[in-house]
Order: sequence, then structure tokens, then C-alpha cells
Amino acid sequence: MGRKRSLAARLRWPAALLFVLLIAAVAGWWRLIHWTPSREAFPMQGVLVEAGDGAVDFRALRAIGADFAYIEASEGEKSRDPDFIRYFAAARAAGLQVGAVHDYDPCIPAERQSANFVTVVARDPELLPPAIALERTAENCPTRVSEAAVESELMTFLNQVEGHVGKPALLKVSPAFEQAYHLAPRLERNLWLTRTYFQPDYGGRPWTLWTANTMLHTEAGSEPVRWVVVQL
Repeated sequence: MGRKRSLAARLRWPAALLFVLLIAAVAGWWRLIHWTPSREAFPMQGVLVEAGDGAVDFRALRAIGADFAYIEASEGEKSRDPDFIRYFAAARAAGLQVGAVHDYDPCIPAERQSANFVTVVARDPELLPPAIALERTAENCPTRVSEAAVESELMTFLNQVEGHVGKPALLKVSPAFEQAYHLAPRLERNLWLTRTYFQPDYGGRPWTLWTANTMLHTEAGSEPVRWVVVQL
């Protein structure tokens, strides 16, 4: 009997430890999904809205502290977010500054992509600088695209888009794209990097925008949002 009680006591300790670790993990997760960087460090904060996000309450986002909204407008050669115009108007009506995002495809020539973007996004001096999402690489293109060609076509695209909007673009660079092409330190545009909770350092130089939480849960709605801050 003594041995049985001793064994039972020993088994209770791992169970208790597992319970404590589980509670700590849940608490950490809850804190993470409700976390945003401090306003003292980053006074200007906002959201990124991508295609397919569904209903977005921009007034509610403004109420919880969003100053701006970047909204995906176009992708590649032909794809366009059918909700962009509606989102754009709603965000402005809510008092947010608004910017447009193009999801760049290195498999498609620059001229076709810039034509898609300028068809959706009218020239407007009050728009924030356009953001070019550089997330895809050329490894799966139907025909081979060299690293030099990726850089050359991207520069052509940037020149055409910037000529249309009248201001320099932001480069919204993913870790995978930067690892493949190492363009962030070479292209003289402001950087937008992504890393939840920890400040990103993969751009090789200081960033201007940071997607600090890709799964922020807020009182603005039931769906998580991508929370972005500006480094002034």
C-alpha cells in the first residue's frame, strides 16, 4: 500500500505541472492575440485589409484607435478586390487615412500589373503611398524568371505606379521574398515588414511600417485583424 501511495503521489506532480503549463500557454496566447505596440513608441497605428476579409467595420476600427487603413486593391495582371471601392469609401467616411496595396506577381510583366493597379486606384493626392506586397517568388513561374529579371521588372513596375500616383511606393516585403532576392537594402523605398510581436530585422535596414500582429482580436468585430504601426 505504501508503494502504491508513493506512486500515485509521484504521478500527481507531472499532472499538476502539465496543468500549470497549459494555463500559462492559454494566458500567453490570450495576451498575444490582444496585444498591440504601445502608443508611446508608435503614435500612429492602423490596419491592413486584404481581399476576402469580408465585412469590415471601419468606424469600429477607428473607435479602437486605428488612424489609417491599407486596403488590397489589385493582384497580378487581372485580379481586383471587388470590395476595394466600398472599403475605400467606408474607411474615408470613418475618418481614416487610406492607402492601396498591390499584390505583385514576379511571373507577370510589369506593364500588365501596373495597368491593373492604375485601373483600380485613381490618382488622389490624399492617398497614402501605395504599398507593393512582395510575397511571391518566381520559382513556380511557367517560364524561368532570373533574379536580375525580377529586379528589373519590379523597378519598371514601381516607376509606372509611382508616376501614376505621384509619390514613392512602399515595399511590403515578406521574409521569403527577401531571402530569395535580397532587394530591400538596394531599393530606395520605405520598407513595410511583418513579424508578430517581435520587431522584424530581415530587411537589412530600418523599416517604416510593421505588421506587428497578424491575428489581433478586437472589440471592432469577431474576425481578427492585421495591426500595423508606423515608425516615425
